[in-house]
Amino acid sequence: MMRTRPLKVALLGCGVVGSEVTRIMTTHADDLAARIGAPVELAGVAVRRPSKVREGVPAELVTTDATALVKRGDIDVVVEVIGGIEPARTLITTALEHGASVVSANKALLAQDGAALHAAAEENGGDLYYEAAVAGAIPLIRPLRESLAGDKVNRVLGIVNGTTNFILDKMDSTGAGYQEALDEASALGYAEADPTADVEGFDAAAKAAILAGIAFHTRVRLDDVYREGMSEVTAADFVSAKNMGCTIKLLAICERAADGGSVTARVHPAMIPLTHPLASVRGAYNAVFVESDAAGQLMFYGPGAGGAPTASAVLGDLVAVCRNRLNGATGPGESAYAALPVSPMGDVVTRYHISLDVADKPGVLAQVATVFAEHGVSIDTVRQQGKDGEASLVVVTHRASDAFLSGTVEALRKLDTVRGVASIMRVEGE
Repeated sequence: MMRTRPLKVALLGCGVVGSEVTRIMTTHADDLAARIGAPVELAGVAVRRPSKVREGVPAELVTTDATALVKRGDIDVVVEVIGGIEPARTLITTALEHGASVVSANKALLAQDGAALHAAAEENGGDLYYEAAVAGAIPLIRPLRESLAGDKVNRVLGIVNGTTNFILDKMDSTGAGYQEALDEASALGYAEADPTADVEGFDAAAKAAILAGIAFHTRVRLDDVYREGMSEVTAADFVSAKNMGCTIKLLAICERAADGGSVTARVHPAMIPLTHPLASVRGAYNAVFVESDAAGQLMFYGPGAGGAPTASAVLGDLVAVCRNRLNGATGPGESAYAALPVSPMGDVVTRYHISLDVADKPGVLAQVATVFAEHGVSIDTVRQQGKDGEASLVVVTHRASDAFLSGTVEALRKLDTVRGVASIMRVEGE
């Protein structure tokens, strides 16, 4: 039997995502009530600009006093979609302290202070759900922390930023340069006016921290994630990738060490074989590839951003949290029992694609090969092209650590036959 007293929801933020949350709550009110077992009622909407007309939001629900809203004793769930660190952190903590559960889409805050927020939720008997913080509408957080709770996840490899994937896909399919592809992304609304958070990997790094923490039952903060942007990727890099049967993606990679004693989390451009499922992810879509002991290889794919897709994830969490409230229970909290150390990037082992500008004369390849051998880095393939005294030498290594590779590159730069290092890119997904 359905409870007639509604569960009250406070919404923090009413931009693109918040507006979609209110629309879905209104248009699907009967379905949501049936799925939850009680109606849900929008009890207040905190915004910065109250004069702005918001379709579907009654004016009497709009307030600029977010603190007062979350302190109300009758609020069951607070939905936070304002983003950023403050005031979101204080508002979420205050909401939990006043008995509400929280649904958030705030990847930056969760990557930085997730442990403290989880502790506040546990201390006050509330839920903290955040499916929308990673990969938009794609169900990913809940499968990792619930469906795979009995399995051992070894690797999470994914495209978790739609803007960067659109840009790289455009460079791949049309031969465009980075700036040209970025300009098109901006014109189509895929890129922000300041795209730094996307193209320099900050957005993906926050998501990687969240995914690694859940997958490996270990606290991983944003500062633990190695980050490298994609603004240096060139059309020439794509030509080299195609010659290898690869394409280039900005990847978030979370891995458990082979001995199981540590984990790594990183974000950087990488070449992946065209045969890998992630290579076919086009446009602004996201996809995450999960490898585990028992389940094997799983892939989650779909729209990773946008108002409606992100709101879908928010509403999914809202339904789950409301059901918990009705049953007097809470869902899974933080699982950090493994407490594995996070290894530095220098310990990461992978393959590398290195493009060198060299003098076109006898003995150059031998000199380069000697440097690799002296530094313990095995060469897989070599390709050399040149004319008029100049040449391009492309070396693809077998697996080597980042630290060993760095030492090798420094030694290469000292050779008088090496004019410069044109590019270095990791090769993943073999």
